[in-house]
Amino acid sequence: MVVDLAELADAGLLDRMGIERTALKSATLNAMLKSGKEGIRRLRARLSELLRTENSEIRDNAALLHRALIPIGSATMHLPVHVGDYTDFYSSRQHAYNVGCMFRDPANALMPNWLHLPVGYHGRASSIVVSGTPIRRPMGQYKPSPEAAPEFGASRQLDMELEVGFITFDGNELGERITTAEAEDRIFGSVLFNDWSARDIQAWEYVPLGPFLGKNFGSSMSAWIVTLDALEPFRIPSPVQEPAVLPYLQQNGEHHFDIQLEAGITPADGKETVICRTNFKNMYWSMAQQLAHHTVNGCNVRAGDLMASGTISGDTPESYGSLLELAWKGTKPLKLADGTERKFILDGDRVVIRGHCEKDGVRIGFGAVEGTILPAR
Repeated sequence: MVVDLAELADAGLLDRMGIERTALKSATLNAMLKSGKEGIRRLRARLSELLRTENSEIRDNAALLHRALIPIGSATMHLPVHVGDYTDFYSSRQHAYNVGCMFRDPANALMPNWLHLPVGYHGRASSIVVSGTPIRRPMGQYKPSPEAAPEFGASRQLDMELEVGFITFDGNELGERITTAEAEDRIFGSVLFNDWSARDIQAWEYVPLGPFLGKNFGSSMSAWIVTLDALEPFRIPSPVQEPAVLPYLQQNGEHHFDIQLEAGITPADGKETVICRTNFKNMYWSMAQQLAHHTVNGCNVRAGDLMASGTISGDTPESYGSLLELAWKGTKPLKLADGTERKFILDGDRVVIRGHCEKDGVRIGFGAVEGTILPAR
């Protein structure tokens, strides 16, 4: 069931939360996020109270119950926030190592800066779409081989990237910065994210300024945001970072989370094959470190901004979070349940990423983020 906050607000059941009714009735969560972490905590506690079986405020009001609790199958989901700015990080060590091995050599797989700072780039917010929105195969320049001249056409190496993102509250004024100790108070919650990538377009264009047309044609985000408070039971120790990071990136306590993740491909008129199972704990850099680094130069962060993790890969081949790795640059094609093979994603393929946390009988779902590839035009 989906809880309609607008109906509860009109019934006066969400007053005294410190959140204006207009914010609770808005088409996105941005206005509501202006209340900060304490406002969202009050709202979450009130919703928990209202939905308890012993609470009669909604339970015994049949008309309100019908209006305020909507079967999820009857709901049309939208992007939960208007994303003002979007940053994509590159924070899974195994993923960075794998890519480095493919394009350089194992001895120098990680770039010199990688163990010293969370590498990232600014992406395109306007092309972030809600789960279920089809993605058009992009056109662009690529080189068929290292020796060939560049050509223009539809990407032949379309890929998925299994990621988890976080949504921010208002963070800091321009010229100020957020410390690692403050960072989690500026984070609303996490989403599932697929940062689709045209590997052939990206390979030709990214030197020297980084991703551009190979990324900005579309990114898919889940409709659900799991609050950081809801993830508290699933905290785990952060990895030991060697060499030691600079003081502004140091952190105390547990800042990583045990989130189980998987990705699957369903061909047109076919059945799904799960191609990857991994975990958010495979991150090297934490969300707190990412946000602290993002703002250390005084860059301001606003409510509704999105920071994505970058591809999440574990240390076994079945836990790699992209087809680039799973099929190892096309040299080890994946076999799907229908007998076909994939080096990269084909037109008509539906890609889905799912996530959940589970511990001591408690399970919290992230839902899914999915998209189907349409032919180029």
